[in-house]
Amino acid sequence: MFEQTKSEPRHLALVGPTASGKSDLAMALAECRPDAEIVSVDSMAVYRGMDIGTAKPSPAARAKVPHHLLDLVDPDEEFTVRQFQAAARAAIAHIEDRRHRAFMVTGTGLYLRAVVDDLELPGRWPELARALEGEADDLDGGLQRLYSRLAVVDPSAASRIDPGNRRRLVRALEVTIGSGRPFSSFGPGLTCYQQTGTVLAGIKLEPEIHHEAIERRFASMLDAGLLDEVRALAERPRGMSRTARQALGYRELLAHLEGSVMLDEALAQAVRRTKAFARRQWSWFKRDPRITWLDPSRDRLTQLLEMWDAVAPAAVGD
Repeated sequence: MFEQTKSEPRHLALVGPTASGKSDLAMALAECRPDAEIVSVDSMAVYRGMDIGTAKPSPAARAKVPHHLLDLVDPDEEFTVRQFQAAARAAIAHIEDRRHRAFMVTGTGLYLRAVVDDLELPGRWPELARALEGEADDLDGGLQRLYSRLAVVDPSAASRIDPGNRRRLVRALEVTIGSGRPFSSFGPGLTCYQQTGTVLAGIKLEPEIHHEAIERRFASMLDAGLLDEVRALAERPRGMSRTARQALGYRELLAHLEGSVMLDEALAQAVRRTKAFARRQWSWFKRDPRITWLDPSRDRLTQLLEMWDAVAPAAVGD
């Protein structure tokens, strides 16, 4: 569903799967346009010390062009979409105060939607979630009972959730019970694409070319010291949080360091998981009718500059 609302374009976002060249394009544009400040919209780049595996910009690049929403928390902390949304709102407000514009760069679709669509995000109830996870662990119909329970308290949410999707079932019940409001009542939902104050551009690659780029990227990350980075994170007194441990490449190399797999197999697993993740990213982004996909027959930077210049600077800070 696509809805129109009154919202003048102010900023630009570049979306695309991992290893598609978004960061290099962002730097190239920002070096051409002094009013551009880069906003990283990435669920893992928020962690300090997770630099190589998340392909963070170098210190030199960050000194040359303002970057935001990097290194927000330590890797032993959990960090939610809701926390990210609040941090992004503050960062973009400060950018606008300077009469500059945000160039958001992302492969994390939910985080971008939380920012550009101002999603109403429910809170968390950890103890309730743990109890529900315990119920889901019951192999004798635990998930089915959770689904039946959700169908009673929030039939609208239940109709949109696969009965076997444990994560979404637990979250929907956590929110419905914890907040006293149906999970489905929080905003228009992800199937509603409203006009937004951010122009959306996208990169798409042919699968074969993209798979080769992913393989090259992992090889270069290893050469840059990714294994040592993961080892240092694992040796921290509090280790890594559940969320941080799931980052692409980190989970597999942690398994290697813990002795459960050989290095070659860990790397092969990381590449396979990254390719599967990239397919999910593409599935997410291709549903959004607001995204203008860059023409592969034309220079990408030229196209982005045209889109940037089409966003009226006078709207910023008004």
